[in-house]
Amino acid sequence: MKTKQFILGVALSAVVGGGVAVGSYKLLEDGNVMHVQDEQQYPTVRYTSDMRSSNVAVPEGLNFVNAAQVSTPAVVHVMTEYSVRSSDRYSGQMDPFLREFFGDGFGQQVPRGPQMGSGSGVIVASNGYIVTNNHVIDKADKIEVVLDDKRNYTARVGTDPTTDIALLKIEAEKLPTIRYGNSDELRVGEWVLAVGNPMNLTSTVTAGIVSAKGRNINILRTSANKDMSIESFIQTDAAVNPGNSGGALVNLNGDLVGINTAIASQTGSFAGYSFAVPSSIVSKVVDDLLKYGEVQRALLGASIQEIDATFAKEKGLKTLNGVYIAQVQEKSGAEEAGLKTGDVITAINEVRVGKSSQLLEQIARYRPGDKVKVSYIRDGKDKSANVTLRNLNNSTELVKRSNAKAITFEGANFEPVSKQEMSKLGIDGGAKISGISSSKFRETGMKDGFIITRIDKYEVNQPSDVEKYLKNFDGGVVYIEGMYPDGLKAYYPIGKG
Repeated sequence: MKTKQFILGVALSAVVGGGVAVGSYKLLEDGNVMHVQDEQQYPTVRYTSDMRSSNVAVPEGLNFVNAAQVSTPAVVHVMTEYSVRSSDRYSGQMDPFLREFFGDGFGQQVPRGPQMGSGSGVIVASNGYIVTNNHVIDKADKIEVVLDDKRNYTARVGTDPTTDIALLKIEAEKLPTIRYGNSDELRVGEWVLAVGNPMNLTSTVTAGIVSAKGRNINILRTSANKDMSIESFIQTDAAVNPGNSGGALVNLNGDLVGINTAIASQTGSFAGYSFAVPSSIVSKVVDDLLKYGEVQRALLGASIQEIDATFAKEKGLKTLNGVYIAQVQEKSGAEEAGLKTGDVITAINEVRVGKSSQLLEQIARYRPGDKVKVSYIRDGKDKSANVTLRNLNNSTELVKRSNAKAITFEGANFEPVSKQEMSKLGIDGGAKISGISSSKFRETGMKDGFIITRIDKYEVNQPSDVEKYLKNFDGGVVYIEGMYPDGLKAYYPIGKG
């Protein structure tokens, strides 16, 4: 009897439990808490093919698709090949510029043989003109440009180390281009995209905001033209890595507002901040190189100094906004306009300048002979003066590349020396050599970039002089005299016969 009661109890419990389960399910179904059909259609574990497409409307101003589509086709991959000097191999010494750009751990041991480099470039003219960084192609024996559509070309080059800008030319037509944007109108907090080829990952786009403007990070201070270098970078937090150098910084319209140049890093990889040369400087450098073959550097004719609270107290200044004139050069445009030591420059052509980098950026937009309105403070009073800008030679004349032609002789390349280099080094001519590693000059110890000024007793004024004088020697040893772009003089013997 007890057994029958137990079985009936179990059966009754099962019936009641089933009813509760069904009822609960029905309640949940009616309340739209969960649908078995939905769970079957969209399971917890999803594969790409099972996922629903998303067509979410992105708020205006936050969609990067258009800017990426506009700019990517005009950003190229710049591949370089260069020879390593024997003195650099395993020396433990790293180029100071590379240390600043990539960090202390980058490239401490340099292997033997030709080395490959990689960077980016931006097509700014449909007939094959491309902007990149000078440090991307500096000392390269060979420069190859790979387009977004995978076509490749060999490039020739013009450079401006003082702004770290170079202009490449390839023989191609009807190329996609990026139009210049106005970097002056960029605002801190504005979205920008960095487009380039980091770590050989071609056509990579990253996004960030403008973190600061007019930033001076002293990365060009090791160049031969350190006294002429201009740093007024756009700082962003868009991810930039080695290989991005020379690539595009664009706004959300896809307009070029800068050329990506450097990163702040201790390791060589992106650590949060990157820096770009503003388009206002880039466009002027490119225009100069196209028209004159040389960058037309205009100078105010005064040494300047940053103002901080300590300096202002020391000099008795009542403002921290502006740039202090530490010295005025004799017979310069600044002196002729009446500027004096102790004046504080506050604006150039009504554009306010609060620090040295901003002042240098504004002056860099002009050419020798141009006049600018300089606003300044003297003895607590606001004043202004019209200054005629001049060049390195304290002249208003524009310089043009020499008509002398480059030549190839004994396997090496010889190019004319620019007037800027001649003025800086105090020489009247010469022939700059490159491609030594594959020439008959490789045994002399001479390095690429050496400027030959004399062969034996004969002066070398242009590349053709090298061939003319060396061909006249039938035997013996000839001494070649000259100097490097940093002013270091050297003499090399070369055997003939």
